[in-house]
Amino acid sequence: MKATDNSEKNILHPRNLHRSRYDFELLIANCPELKSHVAINIHGSETIDFSNPVSVKLLNKALLQTYYDIQNWSIPKNYLCPPIPGRADYIHYLADLLAETNDGIIPQGSSVLGLDIGTGANCIYPILGNAIYEWSFVGTDTDLYAIQNCSKIIEANPKLIDAISLQQQTESRFIFKNIITPEDRFTFTICNPPFHASAEDANQSTIRKVSSLNPKEKKNTNPVLNFGGHNAELWCEGGEIGFVTQMIYESAKYAMQCLWFTTLVSKRENLSSIYKTLNKVNAASIKTIDMAQGQKTSRIVAWTFLSEAQQKSFKI
Repeated sequence: MKATDNSEKNILHPRNLHRSRYDFELLIANCPELKSHVAINIHGSETIDFSNPVSVKLLNKALLQTYYDIQNWSIPKNYLCPPIPGRADYIHYLADLLAETNDGIIPQGSSVLGLDIGTGANCIYPILGNAIYEWSFVGTDTDLYAIQNCSKIIEANPKLIDAISLQQQTESRFIFKNIITPEDRFTFTICNPPFHASAEDANQSTIRKVSSLNPKEKKNTNPVLNFGGHNAELWCEGGEIGFVTQMIYESAKYAMQCLWFTTLVSKRENLSSIYKTLNKVNAASIKTIDMAQGQKTSRIVAWTFLSEAQQKSFKI
């Protein structure tokens, strides 16, 4: 078992609802299925087995139902099950970024339109962005089955029907092409890119992660990843740096149609190359926003091709 400690979570964004220890009594009241997965750890605290993908999925379901009024959330087996606190952090830091060119006021409501690249089967960024700030989203993915599962989630939550639309990217080598039309204007893009360059790299990372959650257990060369992950969700040719580089070059073709392009960057060593590419395409402004969840540190890289005056006049 892995305990959730307050000291791991108080570095989340100040507006994040998950800075304190999980209230399992409340979560179980909203999602009774979770009860059989909760146990007392050696420190006398309630927790779940974070190496068990079923437990993690039920925790997510309970969190979404309890704090964001999302009903019947589910994902197919082996698809990515995102950690809710960290995904909420991205949304909150993005809100702060948008406030910088909106007289310090976080823009809320359906006029704020986000483009979620690789929404997966979980649809988590559109769900959280709409629940927290009432933003609208277009969610895209190359995986039709993932898109279909997102549709089921939206249909089970009528408030999402007008707020989230879905579109399959039919050409996996492209990110924005086929998605952004000449008439589109997005307030931001959001993305959690594939981190690994191959299936083998992804599997080795899984082995290390599961070993850290259960250090006393014998090393498993074919582990089940607690947060799941399906093919393109975990890896792509060129890995994270290849994906983000492609995103940057494509973004330049839609320079005037989006206020902020953003992406998570997991590996700090990739930042230097990313900055060089952004300078090559003449990004007007580049920002790096550090985030920390528990022992993991990540960051958001954001760029825009708009001048300060154009940013302020961009209709939100």
